[in-house]
Amino acid sequence: MGRRKNRPRSRENTDHKPGWGAGYQEIIKENKLYEEYYQELKIVPEGEWDQFMATMREPLPATIRITGYKSHAEEILHRLKNKYFQELQDLEVEGQKIEAPQPLSWYPSELAWHINISRKILRKSPVLEKFHQFLISETESGNISRQEAVSMIPPLLLDIKSHHKILDMCAAPGSKTAQLIEMLHSDMSVAFPEGFVIANDVDNKRCYLLVHQSKRLHSPCIMVVNHDASNIPRLHMVDADGQRNILFYDRILCDVPCSGDATLRKNIDVWRKWTTSNSLQLHGLQQRIAIRGVEQLTVGGRMVYSTCSLNPIENEAVISAILEKSEGTLELIDVSSELPGLKRMPGLTTWKVDLQSWESFLPYSRCVKTIWYLYVSCESFVVIKVQ
Repeated sequence: MGRRKNRPRSRENTDHKPGWGAGYQEIIKENKLYEEYYQELKIVPEGEWDQFMATMREPLPATIRITGYKSHAEEILHRLKNKYFQELQDLEVEGQKIEAPQPLSWYPSELAWHINISRKILRKSPVLEKFHQFLISETESGNISRQEAVSMIPPLLLDIKSHHKILDMCAAPGSKTAQLIEMLHSDMSVAFPEGFVIANDVDNKRCYLLVHQSKRLHSPCIMVVNHDASNIPRLHMVDADGQRNILFYDRILCDVPCSGDATLRKNIDVWRKWTTSNSLQLHGLQQRIAIRGVEQLTVGGRMVYSTCSLNPIENEAVISAILEKSEGTLELIDVSSELPGLKRMPGLTTWKVDLQSWESFLPYSRCVKTIWYLYVSCESFVVIKVQ
């Protein structure tokens, strides 16, 4: 067996070698093309643009939603307000006044709250630490869900009743699905809802996460399926007379895959990777999913289409296309009076399509009146409701 020769160690100066975590550069929260593109589209009033972009560069505050059925949710809310939130009033930590949690004014029954407390501050106060441990415990128990404020909006606009048959087309990870189930059970006079929720997702692994989220509610009215939403098959139901009929849904949530370019505050990688081509690549898929949803909607039913993108190619253009193809069988529903207190902007009636570069645009116009850009702590969501 040969011996390993002792090689002389390198005498390079190791003082300049990178340490742990080196090589990761801080992401610069700027994208000139992004700003030019959306400023040109005038998605926010001109006087608010600078404030809008400044807020987009700040971290996203946390929001929580009290989950579960009505009586149980009210019990958790009472405990939060009368014990933990009361203790946070006028609290100061190292000379810094702590911002008390505030309810989302547009969410029914004060079941959603905005919390703007940093993790560093949490560790420096026994009161805050106790509050934090309570949130962790209740989250693990399924009584509280950390959910972005804007993602709570689409289910609220569906106007769900206990007898509705509901399809959630792109459901994972399941926070919106949980809302749908809760709303199905919200009528306490109905012991067992006639309706149900079918939650679908194309990703098999995410379907397991969807099951995990849903089973916390212990509802017998949920079924999880794993299929491509753009080609989800028709299901059949057998009625009381033994007749086998095609299942059409009363309510459909169509929260499609998107570029996510309105999530800059939490997905900071979007600053670096965003281009106008992102939306163009997704437009076809989004349109196919929306059309498949419409095909399974019952007469008089409602579908909410939503994305977390600001781009009209993923929003107005998709809805404009399905309205045109529907030949009058669909209509947009005006939701301007729903969810009072929610800041919103009307959708665009004209927009530009980037085919090659920023310099090459073709004007594209459709009259779309009731599409809303929803701004919650300057995170954005686009919601479109059709019937």
